Amino acid sequence: MGPLKKISYNCKKATFLIEKKLIGKITLREQLELRYHLLGCDVCRIYQSQSGKINEMVYQLFHHSMNTDLKLDEDVKKDMQERIEEELNKN
Repeated sequence: MGPLKKISYNCKKATFLIEKKLIGKITLREQLELRYHLLGCDVCRIYQSQSGKINEMVYQLFHHSMNTDLKLDEDVKKDMQERIEEELNKN
């Protein structure tokens, strides 16, 4: 089984590459494998979208809270959950 055929059936590897891409760089081969997988996998495309949004929200939370105690209160958690659900319902 060739490398593209392996990735086309491997959501675990695809989600790993999605996370790796969010925190750094992935190789050209990994980019091609991920792109190929995402062409045929709605679930991983949704995962990629959600993961990016979560990372962005966490970054904003920490960026705005640099000089204060860092903790998520219930209102922030509720807001994050509502925003995630809104994005999920768009698909």
